[in-house]
Amino acid sequence: MQRAEARPRQHPEGAAPGGGSGGERAAAAAAGAMDPTRLQFQEPSLYTVKAIFILDNDGQRLLAKYYDDTFPSTKEQKTFERSVFNKTHKTDSEIAFLEGLTIVYKSSIDLFFYVVGSSQENELMLMAVLTCLFDSLNHMLRKNVEKRSLLDNLDGAFLVVDEIVDGGVILESDPQQVIQKVNFRVDDSPLSEQSVAQVLQSAKEQIKWSLLK
Repeated sequence: MQRAEARPRQHPEGAAPGGGSGGERAAAAAAGAMDPTRLQFQEPSLYTVKAIFILDNDGQRLLAKYYDDTFPSTKEQKTFERSVFNKTHKTDSEIAFLEGLTIVYKSSIDLFFYVVGSSQENELMLMAVLTCLFDSLNHMLRKNVEKRSLLDNLDGAFLVVDEIVDGGVILESDPQQVIQKVNFRVDDSPLSEQSVAQVLQSAKEQIKWSLLK
């Protein structure tokens, strides 16, 4: 996330930076202090989410999506996930702060769900993403939100995550809309290699039987 940089004030042509009376300099200083371009501040951003991941009850990764280079390598990501798991898996709270990041989380049977944002991020926004993720998966897995069921439907789980967040930007927070879009994408997806082979085999069988008649 970029920060606005302080910019030097422009002086009138021919005027020295220290020129003018004491009153003028004081007024200029006051104006400069109020000039937002001179302040260091964090600009509002659509890039709300830094990462989403799901771990099992041993802290092992089942699903993970990172949206910036805070943890650029898989090794760094997994080290971070282990630290988060160690800090959260025995607590009853829903929010944690670690390594300058805000983390909201939720557990279900043998799964732990995490949404990560910056230290300045609105916790309610992150919690809305977490709730949407859990409710969408709960619907997709038919209220059987546990490790085996998730692994059996991992492709669908990734689609759910992609419908909620894209590149760190929150796209959807309504679970019903997420499920509808996921179903549409599955129904509208092109034929896989396996399904193409099945179609060709079926066609061959039909031709074979038509020739035998």
